[in-house]
Amino acid sequence: MYVAVKGGEAAILATHDLVAEARRGNPAVPEISVAQIREQQALACARVMNEGSLYDQDLAALALKQAQGDVIEAAFLMRAYRTTLPRFGSSEPLDTAAMAIRRRVSATYKDLPGGQVLGPTYDYTHRLFDFALMDEGGEAAPRKAAAPLDATMPRVPDILGAEGLMEAEEPPEGDPRPFDLTRDPVSFPADRDVRLQSMARGDEGFLLGLGYSVQRGFGGTHPFVGEVRVGEVAVEFVPEELGFAIDLGDITLTECQMVNQFQGSKDVPPQFTRGYGLVFGHSERKAMSMSLVDRALKARDFGEATNYPAQQDEFVLYHADNVEAAGFVEHLKLPHYVDFQGELELIRRIRREREERLAQEQEAMPEAAE
Repeated sequence: MYVAVKGGEAAILATHDLVAEARRGNPAVPEISVAQIREQQALACARVMNEGSLYDQDLAALALKQAQGDVIEAAFLMRAYRTTLPRFGSSEPLDTAAMAIRRRVSATYKDLPGGQVLGPTYDYTHRLFDFALMDEGGEAAPRKAAAPLDATMPRVPDILGAEGLMEAEEPPEGDPRPFDLTRDPVSFPADRDVRLQSMARGDEGFLLGLGYSVQRGFGGTHPFVGEVRVGEVAVEFVPEELGFAIDLGDITLTECQMVNQFQGSKDVPPQFTRGYGLVFGHSERKAMSMSLVDRALKARDFGEATNYPAQQDEFVLYHADNVEAAGFVEHLKLPHYVDFQGELELIRRIRREREERLAQEQEAMPEAAE
């Protein structure tokens, strides 16, 4: 039972001042700006945008500053703000094939059309501290002019699909509008559009753990990174009064196509199947984890056993939401005085009854011996 607790208002207001003081830290140290967070902590901002379910780099940076770098709290701020925004409609489907690519790698083809584009990545850096970063006021090294990229960069699954070796992806019959989990309750079994939406804003660490589990044997898949690409994609919207698409601007996305084996069935020949991940910003780990779990959740579609957590949509979708999970865990800090007093009285009564029963048994033992 939950009860309202009165009093303590002054203490609660005082915590607001203490939070502001803790957030600011030592006043002798220059305060970090939202612009600095946006430009220099872009990977953290991308995670907040994903888990906050809102693409806005400035607000993500502000949320990180306000939350002292707590990503889940920052995502909570983003979602709360998102609920206040008016909704004008839905944009056109994004064409990631026309992405202005900054990074594009494949683990399946060395010499793929368009080439490998390493771009900005920590994949080849040494995991050693760069103490030069502690120096303040250092001048940034001038950027080298980037070589022009090949305008034609077909996605690896499309290359395999041309040979009939890749699972075809067709829209559902009638091509209905995707489900919107921000407006309607989710039911199970969930369709793929629901699963992808939920994972796109799910906790990166949770999805990473599930993706790791299927590789360790708790899922039975053998994945290859068909392609990871990072870049900018145009967002288009069709106003009712115009009747044609207008360009609203570009957003940065990360897309992952994971390739998996499938032995085939009596109706489907042996072929590769795919897992898919698409997320805001430069978020490769999140996109890859999402694509691994996406494939695991398609187990029923291929007649595979669903024995492991990553293959069960209810487990994945309910527990991937870190904002909801954090709220449920952290609410335990709130007053539960009445609940606990009830539990305490129950334990005391059970102990009394136990002691009385033991006493009765001890009294009966001598009589039984005679």
